[in-house]
Amino acid sequence: MSDALALLMRQFLVWVDERPRSYTETMAAWRTSCPRLSVWEDATLDGLVRLTGAGDGPTMVALTERGRSALAAAADSHAHFKN
Repeated sequence: MSDALALLMRQFLVWVDERPRSYTETMAAWRTSCPRLSVWEDATLDGLVRLTGAGDGPTMVALTERGRSALAAAADSHAHFKN
């Protein structure tokens, strides 16, 4: 993964983690037809995010444990880089 793509993935994971996000909101903000910017698809395939059902409510997007670990590792790497 290129540095730019890694940064974009980190932005996506932070965005998902900030507050509850619906699938509809996520698709409006992150879906793309550009194969070079497939953040949503990559995060899904890599098991970083999952869809959760809320009964009659909207389908929500949430980080998986793997996604939380990836976000924590990215934060640690960023903190190490700044020091």
